[in-house]
Amino acid sequence: MQHNYYAKTQKQQQQIQIFIGAAAFLVVLIFSLIAWATKFYLLVIVVIPIVLSIIAPFFDVPALKKSGKLKYHSLLFISEAPRNGLLKVHGGTLLDYVFVIDGQKNNKQRTRFILRQYVQGLLDLIISYETNNTEPLVVRGTSYIINERTAKRIGFRKVKGDGIQRLILILNYFNVMIQYSIAKGKLSFPRLTDTNTFEATLNELIAKKGEIERLNGMLKKSITSEKNTI
Repeated sequence: MQHNYYAKTQKQQQQIQIFIGAAAFLVVLIFSLIAWATKFYLLVIVVIPIVLSIIAPFFDVPALKKSGKLKYHSLLFISEAPRNGLLKVHGGTLLDYVFVIDGQKNNKQRTRFILRQYVQGLLDLIISYETNNTEPLVVRGTSYIINERTAKRIGFRKVKGDGIQRLILILNYFNVMIQYSIAKGKLSFPRLTDTNTFEATLNELIAKKGEIERLNGMLKKSITSEKNTI
């Protein structure tokens, strides 16, 4: 399955970015006029960071991917370059959710698809590092899709998120809210308390490779069965 954004030509990608940038400028302009008319200038101070947080993935992620600082292991599983023994992983960005999630699927189908992409991506990460990496690595990620039971099954343990991570989530709440709504197929408001941080050493994940492969196969079979019944 191709990523519908990266499958486009460079010109088409640029046109999308121009459209998003213009739309963001228009939104800020409208709220600026409202703030000027009502003398409530705080409105602009609040709106601008929200708009920037929403559009940022459409510009930052393609650039970081191109530079090699981000690597896609599946449609919805991305890793950063390892740093100081820490390998941070992400379950897709708003860019990915917009261009990858099938709008015709229901809530359960979307969740199963997202989970499968996580598991498939994790498996690809393990394969890419298990023979070519000599540095002991800790893999860490934050998710509102994977629960503690599933995380434990594939080798992760729940850890307390640091203050910086929680601050980032708060500042990007509207970004996360849109992703969450796309995942649910309706307007939904995620609770930050439902977002969990998990980590595991690379060796622990390698030891769970067989279990991850079995889970990936089960999810793939389930999704295939859905397609055959449509």
